[in-house]
Formats: sequence, C-alpha cells, structure tokens
Amino acid sequence: MDIDKKDVLIRMLGTPNPYALKFVLNLPLKNKGRATFYSKEDCSNLPLFHSLFDIPGLKQIFVFQNQMTLTHEGSVSEMEIEKQVTAIVGTRMAVHDPDFLSFEEDTKSHISNSVEKESKEVSPEILKVEKILDRTVRPGLQADGGDLEVLSVEEDEIRISYQGACGGCPSAMMGTLEAIENILRQETGRENLKVIPV
Repeated sequence: MDIDKKDVLIRMLGTPNPYALKFVLNLPLKNKGRATFYSKEDCSNLPLFHSLFDIPGLKQIFVFQNQMTLTHEGSVSEMEIEKQVTAIVGTRMAVHDPDFLSFEEDTKSHISNSVEKESKEVSPEILKVEKILDRTVRPGLQADGGDLEVLSVEEDEIRISYQGACGGCPSAMMGTLEAIENILRQETGRENLKVIPV
C-alpha cells in the first residue's frame, strides 16, 4: 500500500498515567493482537517503532489496533514528544507492516506447531477470566491506552501484567486493581480471590 505523509492522521490523547501518552491513527498499527516494546532491540525489524525509541526518555511502546501508547520518564515535554511522533510516524508508515508478529506471538506460533502444544494451551480458568475481563474491564483500559494480560490463575490467586498506560500508573495499582478484583469476585463467585499485579 502506498502511503504518503499527508495521508497519515494522528491524534495525541492524555491518559490517567502522567507519564503515558496515547496516539490514535487513521491507519492500523497492528491488525491482530497487541505488542509491547521496551527497547530498540525489541523492535529492530520494525522501523516505525525502532525510530520512536530515538525520542529521549521513551521507556515503552504499547501497540493495539490503530493505537499506540508511549510511556516516558518525563524528561521531554508532551508537545515535543507529539512533534517527534508525528514526524516519525509520517515518514515510517509507508514501510510499516501492520501484520507483524511480536516476539511473544512468534514464539507462541512456533510452540503451537510443535509437540509441546498440549502443555502450553491456555487453561479453562484463564479463558474464563479473559472472557470476563474482555466484557467488563478491557474496554475501559484500552480507551485509556492500556491493557492487561492474565499470566496465571491458581486457586484464589490471579496474576496479571499491566500493559501500556496501565504499567506504572498510580490509579492502576490502587482503584483499578480493586475494581478488577471486585468484578472477578462477583463474576466467579470466589469471595477470597486476590488479583496480583506482576
């Protein structure tokens, strides 16, 4: 697809996390799934994201559909970040492949084609929790430029990992975590359920 810089529309939005900015594009950044990058090395084969790590103080890039959330350390103004993101996205979208696989997705696809498939399949408990979160919690998190991943469900303990704007956000560690816990307790009928962010 031939994309010209003038065809790329990008809008910056604030998030509840003072160190995260959400950017929404009129073009897809990732057609399926989501991806998180923590360094240039994580995305060396993806020129768009690789170049974004040239922005001083950038700590993380979270990508989902036509959105990306950049987490930074606060050393550069939001206006300067917006200016640099707009320039980088405008010049790199022409070579960007929204069908890329993140390292985790690529690893999972190799595992699913191997003998280890059965031992690596998602448990019914995790699927149940994922469905509840998809319906209740994720839309709000994604609207704020974040998400979460369920890592494990064992007895009355659910381990999660925050992504995007949710990572390191003060409200994610307090109010949001309490809300997630309450929703999952009510939906699963398990009163002693604890949600632990990793």
